[in-house]
Amino acid sequence: MSNIVFSKTDLQKIVAIAKQAGEAIMQVYAQTDLQIEVKQDDSPVTAADIASHNVIVAGLKQHFAEIAVMSEEAADISWAERQTWQTYWLIDPLDGTKEFIKRNGEFTVNIALIHQGKAIAGVVYAPVLGKCYSGIVGQGAWLEHNGQVSVLDISDTAVQSPPIVVGSRSHVSPDVAAYLQTIGEHQMLSVGSSLKFCMVAEGQADVYPRLGLTSEWDTAAAQAVLESAGGQVVEYPALTPLQYNQKENILNPYFIAASSAWFARK
Repeated sequence: MSNIVFSKTDLQKIVAIAKQAGEAIMQVYAQTDLQIEVKQDDSPVTAADIASHNVIVAGLKQHFAEIAVMSEEAADISWAERQTWQTYWLIDPLDGTKEFIKRNGEFTVNIALIHQGKAIAGVVYAPVLGKCYSGIVGQGAWLEHNGQVSVLDISDTAVQSPPIVVGSRSHVSPDVAAYLQTIGEHQMLSVGSSLKFCMVAEGQADVYPRLGLTSEWDTAAAQAVLESAGGQVVEYPALTPLQYNQKENILNPYFIAASSAWFARK
């Protein structure tokens, strides 16, 4: 499968699946007991993560049975198998589990389509916020909010003065602090999960520097949305495109997600 055609009709199927997963998450969110467990890597997992995973996998099998699936909650897939994949779904059923536990609403459902190492389509759904971001690289990006759909296009957006930097609410990296010093005067915003990419895609922030650990399922869907909107996600400091399924481990290198104007500035 050297080429793949993914249409807006296909994207709407993924949007529907993400919303169904969001409903499953919200059923748990409404409960007093979030049923929190701790995985081997000391990260939390809740009943909502599992419920969302099950909804997404079932939906993908129904509509796209021929495409492999990798999920944070079913990641035990050998490199020998993964490296044969040209195309696959990469999902994080509940990105921002810590935000979910804090009940601040800043968590998302992430579903991405990876083809030949690139995130070519993605959906990011924030059920509490009622926001659904979607995009197909080369075709466009959209935000659905309160029943209204708007186009996301930051391809001609200038860097704000002072620049607005978005960062993590749950993770602070010393390397980010050093990067911020190179920017000079700036405004800093904090938000959880993949919403940081989406703020750049909406034009609400100029840059998201992530100079700390993330996994591939944390970033793929939102990268697809941002790049569909005219932004870029590049490894740092190499400034080469952030890619997927290129190595045995699923950790991302450091990266910068930003508007194209950010990278063009002097």
